[in-house]
Amino acid sequence: MTIPEMQMVQLGPQGPTVPALGIGTWAWGDSLFWNYGDDYGAPEVEAAFEAAIAAGITFFDTAEVYGLGKSETLLGQFCQACDRPVQLATKFGPAPWRWSADAVHEAVTASLKRLQKPSITLYQVHWPFTFFLSQDTLLNALAAEVKQGRIEAIGVSNYSTAQMVEAQEILDRQGIPLAVNQVQYSLLHRNIERNGILRHAQQAGITILAYSPLAQGLLTGKYSRDRTPSGPRRWDSRFNPDGLARIAPVLDLLHRYGDEYGKTPAQVALNWLIAQTGVIPIPGAKNARQAEQNAGALGWQLTEEAIAQLDQVTRPWLGE
Repeated sequence: MTIPEMQMVQLGPQGPTVPALGIGTWAWGDSLFWNYGDDYGAPEVEAAFEAAIAAGITFFDTAEVYGLGKSETLLGQFCQACDRPVQLATKFGPAPWRWSADAVHEAVTASLKRLQKPSITLYQVHWPFTFFLSQDTLLNALAAEVKQGRIEAIGVSNYSTAQMVEAQEILDRQGIPLAVNQVQYSLLHRNIERNGILRHAQQAGITILAYSPLAQGLLTGKYSRDRTPSGPRRWDSRFNPDGLARIAPVLDLLHRYGDEYGKTPAQVALNWLIAQTGVIPIPGAKNARQAEQNAGALGWQLTEEAIAQLDQVTRPWLGE
């Protein structure tokens, strides 16, 4: 399958063009939160990779901290066995012991080695707290990596509006645009519409990568009083009976539109995000079935009325 031209999105004002939906790979290799190695492992996530590629989804988001490098390593192995171009995004963690431009260069080198790639499509700063490494030093070091051809585009993650503006100003002095801000965004987490992040991003041409676009599974409709998730999510109040009762009207509407369009609730929720200007959801996929389900959000479009109805029913989550 080839993603139609209308289903492609450019990363920032001058960045590469990628499918309108990507795959997040936090769960690939992570045994702390996602129980990798317990009920799923390398064969399952490789099947997820292959299913995504077969559906035309060639954009994958990872980070050096996911599985302490395991996610990057798995992606690198899968890409080597793939005969199609694959676009990879990863992230740099500005930890306290990283305080120089050399540390940035070394991190990029390590990620390239694990990914087995000569360059990275999108390299992001994982969080805005840089400790002893100033934003100037960090972003100028990344600009140098772009000029060396090891990074195609620069992004940030979890940055506020003011922090995005600061990053833009630093990069502008190097003649390089800020391409992306990766933030949490879903029908059940719409903060960026209220705090100015989405508005500024759209005005500046900065792409939003929406992580946790299915609210860690809540929007799939598969959890109930009798079926709760494993791992740390089992203690999340959103998954207890009261939390599930609160989102019942949202799930009812997702099911209604799912029936109307022949789609699942998750596909409807992802399609709502795709309909927002300059937003790319990056849902996770631990197996082929989940990757195929994610791909089903592409190739069709909710009506303006349906988008408005979903907007209305999830207004209580504008500030959460």
